[in-house]
Amino acid sequence: MDEEGQGQTCQLLDLPWEDVLVPHILSYLPLQHIVRLQRVSKHFHSLVQVYLANCRTFNFSVIGASIPKEAFHAMLKDNKVLQNLFLQNCSDWVTDKELLPVISQNQHLQRVDMSSCASLTRHSLVAVSLTCTHLQHLGLAHCEWVDCLSLRSLADHCGGLRSIDLTACRQLKDDAICYLAKKCSELKSLSLAVNANITDESVEEVAKNCRGLEQLDLTGCLRVRNQSIRTVAEYCPKLQSLRVNHCHNVTESSLDPLRKRNVLIDVEPPLPRALVLLQDMLGFAPFINLQI
Repeated sequence: MDEEGQGQTCQLLDLPWEDVLVPHILSYLPLQHIVRLQRVSKHFHSLVQVYLANCRTFNFSVIGASIPKEAFHAMLKDNKVLQNLFLQNCSDWVTDKELLPVISQNQHLQRVDMSSCASLTRHSLVAVSLTCTHLQHLGLAHCEWVDCLSLRSLADHCGGLRSIDLTACRQLKDDAICYLAKKCSELKSLSLAVNANITDESVEEVAKNCRGLEQLDLTGCLRVRNQSIRTVAEYCPKLQSLRVNHCHNVTESSLDPLRKRNVLIDVEPPLPRALVLLQDMLGFAPFINLQI
């Protein structure tokens, strides 16, 4: 190597940005580090802008509470290739005004989590359903603004949904859940937890239409009874997990067939549960001859 070649040095920013730096370095950095990196220099700011415009996944769940809404807009304004968007912990500032422009220019979104975003409205869900027709995973836990009409819109346009979390979406009633089950028959994971409106009608419709269901959360659904759990056992052979804690009308008679299939259930069988309570009272585990 000649002296001229030996004197040359390669700086980080000399590497190809879109072929090397973005996919092989920046993509492994946490979002908060990316935000800080753009402050280093004008060149790093330009590099970060290239990364943000080509980023497939934005996860604001870690820094959501501290990020200003202006920064959210600046980071996503040029991105049209988003596939995954996580907005948990953004409830203090994210509204339809911030979210709708992002949704409108990202038709390829497959996973969106708006859980606990209390300041959004049904307009955001309708926008997602109309724009993101390839959506597969949706988180709406504790979004009490979700109503029956917006869920019907989702069902009409996003029939390929694989999972949806509707925990504590208390406006929803049986008719909306039944409609969702008929339109989104490929569902594998569904949470209807903490909704006193949900009855056996919803659970049975889900079981009969979504036969590939693997995870079902009915925690706190006080009106669900043994009848619908038996229907789930009959129609959902791939079920792996069932949550029925605080479902006081669901008893072991309907759960036992599922236990025999090794379905993970969050409620202990009666005897082990009684032993645990007895141990708590006595301070030790009594010996019981189960062969009597």
